[in-house]
Amino acid sequence: MKRKHLAKTAEEFDQRFDSGEDIHGLIDVSRAKTTRCGRKVRITLDVAESLVKDIDAIREKIGVDRGALIKVWLHEKVLEQKKL
Repeated sequence: MKRKHLAKTAEEFDQRFDSGEDIHGLIDVSRAKTTRCGRKVRITLDVAESLVKDIDAIREKIGVDRGALIKVWLHEKVLEQKKL
């Protein structure tokens, strides 16, 4: 099997990924590290039914789980506030 040439820039890599190219041969995972987020804590929120319906409409459109979408939004907001 012929090895593909590596992307020279992050932009080229992103373009190749976005175009659907198989990028597994372009990634060196030998030094990859994972980070642990720590112990998970369960929280309960009471929100308006209309808000849940709006969230569900968004999540259906982009094809993700409601909980995952809310976690991403919370994470983005916390990072934004940390920059202030």
